Amino acid sequence: MSWFDALILGIVQGLAEYLPISSSGHLEIFRTILGLNLSGEDALQFNVVLHVATVLSTIIVLWREFVPLCTSFFTFKRDDNTSYVWKILLSCIPVGIVGVLFKDQVENFFGVDDNGKSHLMVVGICLLVTALLLALAYFTRTREDLRRNIVPRHAYDKSAGKQRGRNINWLDAIVIGIGQAIAVLPGLSRSGTTIATGILLGDNREKVAKFSFFMVIIPILGEAMLDMIKFMGQDSSEQVSVGFVPMLVGFLSSLIVGCLACKWMLNLVKKGKLVWFALYCVVVGALCIIWQCCH
Repeated sequence: MSWFDALILGIVQGLAEYLPISSSGHLEIFRTILGLNLSGEDALQFNVVLHVATVLSTIIVLWREFVPLCTSFFTFKRDDNTSYVWKILLSCIPVGIVGVLFKDQVENFFGVDDNGKSHLMVVGICLLVTALLLALAYFTRTREDLRRNIVPRHAYDKSAGKQRGRNINWLDAIVIGIGQAIAVLPGLSRSGTTIATGILLGDNREKVAKFSFFMVIIPILGEAMLDMIKFMGQDSSEQVSVGFVPMLVGFLSSLIVGCLACKWMLNLVKKGKLVWFALYCVVVGALCIIWQCCH
């Protein structure tokens, strides 16, 4: 992998991690376009580096919310911030179970298979599922929310212009966490799945978007730590084929683009415009399926 390949993949990751179009699926697509025949383990470890960069993007953009959460939790305060952190931890249990029990099976969906073929069929199908979730969230919840905001019931309606929806409760946290666990498949957008799930449950759009961005921090950093331990214990002949320079370029490009995309995504969620990404996912998903069928 060259530094230019890593730059492109970093930009793709930075955008697609926050936009509901699946970062893992788009990394698979662009690896195919660039002709990068990485093994499943190499591809997954490079993905982890890019994901760590976007996790840092989340912390940078949402630092005003992130710092009070850490302060309350680590000083053992019994307040809403500590409760919020426990909900995040609860939401991480499903993906943790998948990571421990099914990591080898998930790894098989990344990179190329034993015959040198990419997994674009899986990516295409999962993108169509992502489109379905985004459409369901819009037509069952968001559209009505937007209609009520634009047309108030009477002149003194104080709720006009405000997003409807409740705060995330404990059951919502575990259900959204299950959505995150399923979204480990390439093509099934993690942000799209978790945000759409929260909206379908009746949660406030902006709050569920921030919860979605926060809840990925622990799994990604945990995976990165495990990979680092594994990497340090390997012989030089067993280490990944992706060099240091491509890793660094990919990390930095993903970090910078991720900061911009995170702000953009929060604005899109506020305005209820995620449904347009459903159309994009349908088109790209169909193209992936057609490509795989023809090759």
